[in-house]
Amino acid sequence: MTDAVVAACRDLRRVYGDGPTAVVALDGVDLELRRGEVVALTGPSGSGKSTLLHLLGAMDSPTSGSVVVAGRDLAGLDDEAASRFRNEHLGFVFQFFHLIPSLSVVENVALPARLGGATPAEANAKAAALVERVGLGGRGDRLPDALSGGQQQRVAVARALVNDPALVLADEPTGNLDHASGGEVMRLLLELAQERGIAALVATHDPQVRDFSHREVVLEDGRLATPPTS
Repeated sequence: MTDAVVAACRDLRRVYGDGPTAVVALDGVDLELRRGEVVALTGPSGSGKSTLLHLLGAMDSPTSGSVVVAGRDLAGLDDEAASRFRNEHLGFVFQFFHLIPSLSVVENVALPARLGGATPAEANAKAAALVERVGLGGRGDRLPDALSGGQQQRVAVARALVNDPALVLADEPTGNLDHASGGEVMRLLLELAQERGIAALVATHDPQVRDFSHREVVLEDGRLATPPTS
């Protein structure tokens, strides 16, 4: 990989099961993700989007082919090494936020840094700066249920970035938001990816995500298809 390439899949194949009942989830996928770019990952349900996110996120292993993220071949990582790698080099944003309801906004954002060994003061300082950056300054001591859905997703974006990851993986990040809030979250993710030199892969069914992405890749039946031109 060149310095600009954050993640690369080569001839990636994932098959679940054996024999006549085997399901081919991914079949020969080649993909590169570069610093500062947001890529929309689209395709029908069952096309392999979630499987690709899991492989790039070191949450599953390919049947064949390779996955390299932040210069590290993910093949052969045991559970402990994979967990450490995810916390140090990856950020995750989910459809339903997955914030801890008993922790404040700053505490939620700081959690990955704490898990990575930062002191409470260090983690909270980084978290507070990110909370400010995502437009929630003054709300850092609130609990998640005091925020709107769009605000909670901005907290989730800040949490994904607190350890300065190379790659952010987002699974339907606008799927639980109205159109305006979804647009705000995607605009923020685009700005932060460019500011911080992060690659972001966004799996989505939301057409507006394409408007906030540098390019679109389409999965159909486990293979990459040519994206539409319009």
